[in-house]
Amino acid sequence: MRVDFVISNLGSDGAQRVVATLANYLSENNYKVRIITFREGDRYSLNPSVERIRLHKHLRLFDSNLARAAWHLARFYKKKTNRPDIISSHIHTMGLVTIPISRLYGIKLVVSEHNNYLATKMTPKKWFLWNFLYRFPEKVTILTSFDKVYFDKKSENVEIMPNPLSFEPNLGLRNRTDKTIVLAGNLDRYHHKGFDNLMHIIAGVRERHKDWQFKIVGDGNKGLPILKTKAEKLGVLDAIEFAGYRPDIKEILQTSEIFMLCSRYEGLPMVLLEAASQGITCIAYNCISGPSEIIEDGVSGILVENQNISDMVGKTIGLIEDKELRERLSNNAVKYIEKFSIETIGNRWQEIFKELRSN
Repeated sequence: MRVDFVISNLGSDGAQRVVATLANYLSENNYKVRIITFREGDRYSLNPSVERIRLHKHLRLFDSNLARAAWHLARFYKKKTNRPDIISSHIHTMGLVTIPISRLYGIKLVVSEHNNYLATKMTPKKWFLWNFLYRFPEKVTILTSFDKVYFDKKSENVEIMPNPLSFEPNLGLRNRTDKTIVLAGNLDRYHHKGFDNLMHIIAGVRERHKDWQFKIVGDGNKGLPILKTKAEKLGVLDAIEFAGYRPDIKEILQTSEIFMLCSRYEGLPMVLLEAASQGITCIAYNCISGPSEIIEDGVSGILVENQNISDMVGKTIGLIEDKELRERLSNNAVKYIEKFSIETIGNRWQEIFKELRSN
């Protein structure tokens, strides 16, 4: 079976990691897989059998990135031999491109949402996509049960499909000595990721534990100076390592003590799944949506009222001061997230593809 994953780029965000993980898994299970992108930004390793199609050429004819993407993809699929059995389209704006083209050429389509429906403001494009175009794809996948009632009103073919784990679970790492609290995310999306409020959290934690450091993994040229300025005003700049993009995030998670998610909203955060899988103790704001699907509060991690800075400070200090609690939570986390294994989620994707091909 031929499957094309269509996404704007293959950069370092969670949706891109999902696509790379699924593409590798399917290629190992005798699928002919291509990943089609429209902008540079390859950050993830792919199996040699996964074909990369880069439709990146700039066209002066179009100012809109979506219009350029639609033009390139329509021209590419105009040739019948280029058409796959199924298109798997990721990040909702790509639906504006892939839905009309899939209907034009008679290609089965699965469109995947990678955030909750409340995460970003409604725009005319999003309204048109959700309220008109979503009736056409063969499947629309969403990440959590939070979105099910909403999207059931937009499409008859909605299915909950969690993100798969991209790392093998690792329980054999109990001798951690790195007094580091790790966070990860694009710095340019600092409001979404809560990195602005993080500076106040760091200030509160450092009042009790000046020997602990915070490491933020992720790049973003616009957000970096804003966050550094705020950290400097609060006197905590020396407590933060802005690590930039790191391909060794797995190793960082394996050696650090605590992972923190301070986002205002999420879909099903890949980085929290990855952290839980690597035996690091996790603490997260119980934002809409995702963390409560990954963490059972007090059993496999700690959930904190969304954007309650004082509570996040207090519970982080509690973790720092209780090593036995950290170890118990991290041991449970690795077991709790087995339902997100690539084998489990990958098999569900295969079931969808086989069903679509047979219809």
